Amino acid sequence: MTPPLPQGASRGTLAALTLCQALLFTNNAILISLGGLAGYALAPDKWLATLPVTAGVVGGALTTFSASLLMQRLGRRAGFTIGASFGVAGAAVCSLSLALASFAGFCVGSLLFGVYSAFGGYYRFAAAETAEGGAQARAISQVLVGGLFGGLLGPFTSRHTKDLLSTAYLGSYLSLFVFLAIVLVALRFVAIPRPKTDGSMEPARPLRAIVSEPVFVVAALAAAFGYGVMSLLMTATPLAMCACGHPYDDAATVISWHIVGMFAPSLVTGRLIQRFGVFAILLVGVALNLACVGIALGGVKVPHFLGSLVLLGVGWNFLYIGGTTLLAEAVRPADRARAQGANDLAIFVTMALSSFSSGVIVERDGWQTLNMAAVPFVLAVGVAVLWLKVKRSALARPV
Repeated sequence: MTPPLPQGASRGTLAALTLCQALLFTNNAILISLGGLAGYALAPDKWLATLPVTAGVVGGALTTFSASLLMQRLGRRAGFTIGASFGVAGAAVCSLSLALASFAGFCVGSLLFGVYSAFGGYYRFAAAETAEGGAQARAISQVLVGGLFGGLLGPFTSRHTKDLLSTAYLGSYLSLFVFLAIVLVALRFVAIPRPKTDGSMEPARPLRAIVSEPVFVVAALAAAFGYGVMSLLMTATPLAMCACGHPYDDAATVISWHIVGMFAPSLVTGRLIQRFGVFAILLVGVALNLACVGIALGGVKVPHFLGSLVLLGVGWNFLYIGGTTLLAEAVRPADRARAQGANDLAIFVTMALSSFSSGVIVERDGWQTLNMAAVPFVLAVGVAVLWLKVKRSALARPV
């Protein structure tokens, strides 16, 4: 029997988290579509074009672990509200920097927006906390479906606002304030009790013990490398398409469909995990990433970019939800905040390295070399998942 999703107040919380996730990725889609292009326009050296994107990831990396601990202390709603406030500050600094043509300021604003993304990254874990037992995968999937809305609205907004004002891209960055205002209202409807801290709960273990567990290593590796490969290829796509002579509207369309690929599978990913198991879904994610690279190496026409990025998005979905589910099911309540913080720190560090490398590699060595660079990381995830699967099967086998 399929485990039930939350009811009553928890269902309202899940709906609010889904809306917040949708608006987070609406903003992220705008930043992804325009961050590299705006950086290219402002950067003193063009190989620094993706530095603002990297600054956003660095902002998340510097914040994500402490964000998890802060929410353990203050609660999810207070933490998410603090994060959204950083988003407002980031949008303000980015907008002002565009008006003043300040590349350094634009990077600072992007870094502040990364803090918002770090807090928002815990929407999926908050969703798991509203679910009963085996329904965690479905709750995580439901919240991530919100990204499908962001995948459509973000690029649509960027296309119609990037030239709205005399300063290129300023209109798009000003539109971020509207979405952030809605997030701040939606968060009023989030109600998740803080974990009990009385003597009935098992004591928390040292961080070293948590991160050395095989299940944590594989979960974090799947999520971090899945996100890293996605960031590596997606960040460079608008630059690569423009270099190949494709207009921005084509690049925005590709990014839009990529984000749809990232989140549309969430409608069924949770059920697929329940039906076939988390390891099977993780391995399908690995295969889709390899197929993405294969299509990218086949040519540089719009259909090649489109097909490759859609498969990249679906592969990310399976790796990200699979890794999150593996972690959420295995971690003890006392270890939850630090395990989630360490997991997301690994994601942001990997993204920081991949997003910066993306601009350098595509500018110096080209789009096809960039895709080849992703292959070893995808294979590493596949090997790790197979290793844990075999290890668990051996433990379950009767002696």
